[in-house]
Amino acid sequence: MRHMLNPLDFSVAEIDQLLDLASDIEHHLPKYAHACDGKILATLFYEPSTRTRLSFESAMLHLGGRVLGFSSADSSSAAKGESVADTIRTVSCYADIAAMRHPKEGSALVASMASRIPVINAGDGGHQHPTQTLTDLMTIHSLTGRLDNMTVGLCGDLKFGRTVHSLIEAMVRYPNVKFVLIAPDELKVPSYIREDVLRAHNVEFKEVGSLEAALPELDILYMTRVQKERFFNEEDYIRLKDSYILDKAKMKLAKENMFVLHPLPRVNEISTEVDSDPRAAYFKQVQYGMYVRMALIMTLLEVERPC
Repeated sequence: MRHMLNPLDFSVAEIDQLLDLASDIEHHLPKYAHACDGKILATLFYEPSTRTRLSFESAMLHLGGRVLGFSSADSSSAAKGESVADTIRTVSCYADIAAMRHPKEGSALVASMASRIPVINAGDGGHQHPTQTLTDLMTIHSLTGRLDNMTVGLCGDLKFGRTVHSLIEAMVRYPNVKFVLIAPDELKVPSYIREDVLRAHNVEFKEVGSLEAALPELDILYMTRVQKERFFNEEDYIRLKDSYILDKAKMKLAKENMFVLHPLPRVNEISTEVDSDPRAAYFKQVQYGMYVRMALIMTLLEVERPC
């Protein structure tokens, strides 16, 4: 039995196989309509989510399976003090696979150690968000045809943004990927990402404060919101939330084939006027998320690809 707790749980070759399956699902969706007949997915979401939870549910329904679960800690026995370990032991009696989001780092690992079914980490605090990373990889590969030989700009909240941390850890395994880290001093990437991931893998990167200066060299721009829920001090949040706003004027500085990604939800860091730009790929990204989660569910459940 395998779990998906971290993007590094799968080798590069295994991720390539997963993305190949997701691409086949994208282009031949009807043939997968009964791939998971009789299977049940449990969605255990201890904090709010729209895209991730609904994407998992849609993925399982498209595979012919069923879904049960809860969408907040208040609507589960966690409100009574039940531990994550006891919850997953109980859910293991009802479902075949579980997707869990929790505000505490390491919670998915705790669940996996007590579970009798595969556990997918759907986000644990500011730590990891592996299925978003798989979504990002599929989006980049589908748009550019590669996951190597490119310059990726990551902009906004690089300190608390788990999607950013996961994407960096995944992409350092591909050759000749360079990073431009665009953030105010207060929201720079944590030291462990800088030292234990980027420098440890001899990956070329630079940290800058100006989005405008960085744009001309980027192949991918990954925007993130400044997350209010990660701040202890509301004054700091208010001061930093509008640090970087991508608009039509700034897009003129970018390459004609640069694509803009965003894990969503968006607040105001990407102006709505950018939505009509053909380089705006964040809603395509949402669609790819369903395909890649379908592929992951099939892989963890060891379901064979339909003929």
